[in-house]
Amino acid sequence: MSENAEPPRARGLSKTRFVKGCQCHKRLWLETFEPDAPELVPDAGLQAIFDSGTNVGELARAQFPGGGLVDLDPLDPSRERRTRELIAAGVPAIFEATFIADRTNVAIDVLLAEEGGFILIEVKSTLSVKDVHILDVALQTHVARRAGIDVRRVEVMCLNPGYVHPGPADLFLRTDVTERVELLLPTIPETIAVQLDVLAAPMPDVAIGPHCSTPKPCPFQGRCWPQELDSVLRIPGLDWSERFRLFESGMPLLRDLPVDQRLNALQARHRRALETGALVVEPGLREGLARFQGRLGFLDFETIAPAVPVWDGTRPREAIAAQFSYHEGPVGGPYTHAEFLADGPGDPREALAARLVELTRDAEKVVMYSSYERRCIRDLARAVPALSTDLLALDAKLVDLLPVVKRFVYHPDFDGSIGIKAVLPALVEGMRYGDLVQITGGGEAGAKLERLLFGGADVSDAERLALRHELLEYCKLDTLAMVKLLERLWELAAQ
Repeated sequence: MSENAEPPRARGLSKTRFVKGCQCHKRLWLETFEPDAPELVPDAGLQAIFDSGTNVGELARAQFPGGGLVDLDPLDPSRERRTRELIAAGVPAIFEATFIADRTNVAIDVLLAEEGGFILIEVKSTLSVKDVHILDVALQTHVARRAGIDVRRVEVMCLNPGYVHPGPADLFLRTDVTERVELLLPTIPETIAVQLDVLAAPMPDVAIGPHCSTPKPCPFQGRCWPQELDSVLRIPGLDWSERFRLFESGMPLLRDLPVDQRLNALQARHRRALETGALVVEPGLREGLARFQGRLGFLDFETIAPAVPVWDGTRPREAIAAQFSYHEGPVGGPYTHAEFLADGPGDPREALAARLVELTRDAEKVVMYSSYERRCIRDLARAVPALSTDLLALDAKLVDLLPVVKRFVYHPDFDGSIGIKAVLPALVEGMRYGDLVQITGGGEAGAKLERLLFGGADVSDAERLALRHELLEYCKLDTLAMVKLLERLWELAAQ
């Protein structure tokens, strides 16, 4: 929309819009007036987060016997009337209690009657209370009180990090945040007024900054951020406040920085690669690869981290291995390949651990990319004590390829990242993930793995076959990626 275009018809706020508007007025405007924007279409990983939140909310309601749900469409104008009917009927807890004031609509997760007033409870599927939760419940408290509701206490109800399935500790913890909310409440009316003004005007021009990623990354960053590969915002490992300090002080590109700009070794290598447009290989790569010889295994896990634990001994949000891929052989091959993929709701850890121990027994070293596999193996050793000795022996064989890349190699196409999905296509032709597999990342893989395990009757035989194929191909590519990357690094060392 041009600067001279007519402003859109003003719209009201919801608690979701309000929180996003506190992050960025442009984000508020775009999500309000472009709700069908491609950036807002959730992928499988994000949709799984939404579904998890819904599931946690439903479980939380069971903590309040006799409660009543405002079971109407979110856009139904009679929601507030139905809420007041439930209050008049003396229902002890009202779920999705809805009120409107100052052109702002809020739906309260739990409105609990107590001592002549009410406790306002916001349910979150996190393990702790975040600052953004306080902002959320402050808005709800303001609107509820403006609508005549005597809110006397405000709580945030999160998952209990100390809960171990199947109990006996409670799955949820309720935290009294009333004092923090009362301190914030005086700022809420002005914030509402400013956001309503934003929605009554053309799209605002907002400078980029640290707020683009806080409290969560904005989906519209691609519209606002510079696309130059040599932007100072892409310098790897540089603190975000320093990146934006450089960007805003008239040095938006690497070429603008003074020669004596303080950079660590990785950042200096990034600068050199972009200035020359060529691959940088540091002396010492051969020595860095010394441990990556002999009969090597290549291991990658896929995990699930359900908000509500389902297997004995597990905690909320605990990452649990349910799949792995494994290649084995000397550098240059031939390589064998094996894999494990759980299928069904039963706890797979004992079977997975036994298969893993069997497959890796003859490997001299087992290659990983980052320390995630080490954490998974140690978690398995605790979960399957009968195999802990063998699993810890495997732990001792692990060698990490990521530090080698980080210390010795940089290509302009890494684009500020040394993750394997950035490194692999830059160094190995024809090995771009998006061209080879359907799953785009670990979040999507975890979501599809969770659906395969727990989807039950909702997953048809055809979908189950498709999910298994996609997951197996994706995990296999992760270990093949390490194989090809290591071969390429040895080629570079020889040159």
